[in-house]
Amino acid sequence: MLVKLSSSALKQTRWYEYGVRFLLGGLATVVTGAVSSRFGVSVGGLFLALPAIFCASATLIESHERRAKEKAGLSGRRRGQQAAALDAAGAGLGSIGLAAFAAVFYVVVSTTAIGAFVAAILVWAAVAVSAWWLRRKLRITSRAARTERIAHSARRRGTVP
Repeated sequence: MLVKLSSSALKQTRWYEYGVRFLLGGLATVVTGAVSSRFGVSVGGLFLALPAIFCASATLIESHERRAKEKAGLSGRRRGQQAAALDAAGAGLGSIGLAAFAAVFYVVVSTTAIGAFVAAILVWAAVAVSAWWLRRKLRITSRAARTERIAHSARRRGTVP
């Protein structure tokens, strides 16, 4: 998969979708502030790890994909759900990298702040890409194993020559 920047998504987004993102992002920030006030900044900071606009962007991705399929005369419900699920998986893998970033930054910042940022960013990138690669390899391996089990089962039943 190639990572690229595309401005076409900006044209597809309707004005009220930006409003939804702003509203949900603000709501997440208010809830985080309330949790911080009640339980302290250490606990409140954990809630900042959830990107404030993730909830809104997942629903917008789903609606954009669904709409695109419906324009082509197809039901886009399943496609929209799959696109949102893929985005959520990416966010989860990025969160693993974010945890590595936080750990490295915490350890190195007492020595040098700039060095801590550089080291943490490098570790974040390495961990996030490694997590993506591992997920992809495991998914391919499990798909191949499932296909082999189905073929073996069919051979045992005598349905495949």
